Amino acid sequence: MLMVHRIALDPNRKQATYFARAAGTARFAYNWALVGWGRQYAAHHEDPSLPAPSETALRRQLNAIKRTEFPWMLEVSKNAPQMAIIQLGQAFKNFFAGRAKYPTFRRKGVDDRFTLTNDQFQVAGRRIRIPNLGWVPMREELRFSGKIVSATISRRADRWFVSITVDTEDLPKRAAEHQGTVGVDLGVLALATLSTGERVVGPKALRRDLRRLRRLSRRLSRKQKGSKNRAKAKNKLAQLHARIANTRQDSLHQLTSDLTRRFDVIGIEDLNVRGMVRNRRLALPIADMGFGEFRRQLTYKAERRSAVVVVADRFFPSSKLCSVCGVVQEELPLAIRSWTCPACHTTHDRDLNAATNLATYAVSSTASACGGSGSGSGHLATVKPAPMKQEVSVKATFG
Repeated sequence: MLMVHRIALDPNRKQATYFARAAGTARFAYNWALVGWGRQYAAHHEDPSLPAPSETALRRQLNAIKRTEFPWMLEVSKNAPQMAIIQLGQAFKNFFAGRAKYPTFRRKGVDDRFTLTNDQFQVAGRRIRIPNLGWVPMREELRFSGKIVSATISRRADRWFVSITVDTEDLPKRAAEHQGTVGVDLGVLALATLSTGERVVGPKALRRDLRRLRRLSRRLSRKQKGSKNRAKAKNKLAQLHARIANTRQDSLHQLTSDLTRRFDVIGIEDLNVRGMVRNRRLALPIADMGFGEFRRQLTYKAERRSAVVVVADRFFPSSKLCSVCGVVQEELPLAIRSWTCPACHTTHDRDLNAATNLATYAVSSTASACGGSGSGSGHLATVKPAPMKQEVSVKATFG
């Protein structure tokens, strides 16, 4: 089982310069190989007798010419360009398998990273040793034990990080606290509404710093390209972007950790986030909440806790379905935050009603999947909508 631990680094000026040079070398090799791949593929298409492009052939071609044409590549680890081309080969595999789009060029300031194989570095406590560079302090120790596979050193804003991949045995699973089943309704007013009645507002990090973000963006646009002042303004903007992302990430980690620690079965919706952000009025708050990241974190943390995540069908009417009598409303605009069921006259809070329906949905789905038991090993289950209590559709009239 491969696990990745991302740790902040504290390099000195010499080490940071080496990292930037190695990242630039890796970026150049990746882009050089991407151009070569396209050229060789076109030639192979016109003349099938010519060899098809491959990452192995491109690595050999680069090794044959780098000492004469790119001697500056020898100043950094040989892994930097070689692993970049290997990653390009994997990108093309994903493209031909339909799992990703056609690879694009790496950009300076955005894709500043390089990868080392396990024979090119050593980890000891809160330090990592890189040949020809020495020991670099890390902010914390490696959490996982096992065979170290590789390490990727990357830059985000003005900080450097190392992501260490470890091949470890299955982590010991810590059981949840068996507080039953919970439904989680995600929204923009509150990040999450639980069927227990709890609400998590969320930090709304982007909206909080939006004015400053726009101000720094305007300052950057006024600076002369290539000047030191532009580099300083760009760094300030990158730092703000990193802080916004870290704030959002931290809040999601706290929420998902709390849910998987407490509950055995968690019901959520299969949200069409890509379609939702097309609404220009909702795009910013939806992107600010991080729905996709929430689902990703919940999935792997539930597996560690032996919990079950049930993903309701995208068309399951969680908000429109009365959680008391099962009547489905035909129309329920987003502006309406509470509504009264015309059949049983129960007044519902929109988000709490949706969370309650998701909890019921999760219970019925896990019971049918596990032969009447609501427990099971941690997994991500996507199931079809459960049958409604009443096959009735009532169009409500709101004043």
